[in-house]
Amino acid sequence: MPESTALLTDRYELTMLESAIDSGVAGKRAYFEMFARSLYGRGYGIAAGAGRIPAALRAFAFDDDILRYLRDNGITNRETTDFLANFRFSGSIHAYPDGEAYFPFSPILRIDAPFAEGLILETLLLSIMNFDSAVATAASRMVLAAKGRNLIEMGGRRTNELAAVAAARAAYVAGFASTSNLQAGRVFGIPTAGTAGHALILAHPSEDEAFRAQQRTMGTATTALVDTYDIRRGILQAVKVFGPDLGAIRIDSGNLAIGARLARDLLDSLGAHKTQIIVSGDLDEDLILDLSSEPIDGFGVGTRVVTGSGVPTCGFVYKLAGIEHDGEVVPVSKRSEDKTSEGGRKAAYRHVEKGRSVAELSFDPDVEISLAKQGSLRRLQQTIVDSGEILPPEPLAVSRQRHLASVAELGDASDLLKATEPIHTCAYLGPGVPRRRSSSESLAPRIQ
Repeated sequence: MPESTALLTDRYELTMLESAIDSGVAGKRAYFEMFARSLYGRGYGIAAGAGRIPAALRAFAFDDDILRYLRDNGITNRETTDFLANFRFSGSIHAYPDGEAYFPFSPILRIDAPFAEGLILETLLLSIMNFDSAVATAASRMVLAAKGRNLIEMGGRRTNELAAVAAARAAYVAGFASTSNLQAGRVFGIPTAGTAGHALILAHPSEDEAFRAQQRTMGTATTALVDTYDIRRGILQAVKVFGPDLGAIRIDSGNLAIGARLARDLLDSLGAHKTQIIVSGDLDEDLILDLSSEPIDGFGVGTRVVTGSGVPTCGFVYKLAGIEHDGEVVPVSKRSEDKTSEGGRKAAYRHVEKGRSVAELSFDPDVEISLAKQGSLRRLQQTIVDSGEILPPEPLAVSRQRHLASVAELGDASDLLKATEPIHTCAYLGPGVPRRRSSSESLAPRIQ
């Protein structure tokens, strides 16, 4: 993250701000919300990024150099520049926490703040949530496809250097076991993994000498890359050098299913029964699922996870949902064709019965509602900024557990991977929901 995040935005955010200051709208109380209209052919999405927002907000400040740039380039007038010089976010942000499932029209983020303050955070918040959630959704599907086998995130060289760190975090939230990215390990405490690439093998006169150099520095618990020349020969050389206690081998090319079978048979014949087999090479959830019945112990995934496995953005949009008029915040809605938005302040809940998610709904957060007799409602949004106070992010271990629980509520892994339509669409019940319900009243009529 750069020293200041204030200019990680679109110019029109500041030109709108200038007009809002001029018209007097800037200080009016407002509600903004973030949501997606589609899941792009998938059954569910996984929210990620809320845990990165606190650091981004702390760095959202307009220092003298930034203000000089804005002024010298005619981007803001004096009044707007003065506003930015003193900017401090005073509102509240409520978001789906990392690891939580979401669906079309889920209000994954809500801001209650003066109009100007919510307005100028739009691009920054969308950048974080769109990228992190796209990676987390892809990673979640890969975790389901792997059926309990470990996955290593190794896509840093396939994306922007800063995005690589965020991607490693999002993949870890969604169940990956480790990352190859050392900065992600340092900043977020994610376990790191990695031993050797083909360059080390090719730099030595022979594969045998390369393995001996690796053994002297890394011991026998390391992973040997065995496909530089020939997989069978590579395995024979690796076991000869490292012994039958070799930690793992990695295969990065060819027909991975055939290679894994050959490797398992050969390792077992050499007494290396505990040596694991790791495969890598342009893997996505479909390929991982196809390989899930093979004798493979882990998968290294790069390009496809850091690019969302074909869906590089979640398509989240950020819309004004309410603005103050005559002392009261009133709903506002967009009615553009195919780009509608529903006005009103929304809190979201998941309705769960017997451990299975049956619906997602939203309504005004001031509404008091009890647990239904046949099931329960779990509030989905969590407060990450409270009246200007930036709260510390939760530990990643909590996010990982939430992901496991949230996905388990949705159904069987095979069904989730096959689904091409959303399992739910978040239903907005509107502001007219009764403020109190009896504990015996069912929610079913409202949800169906």
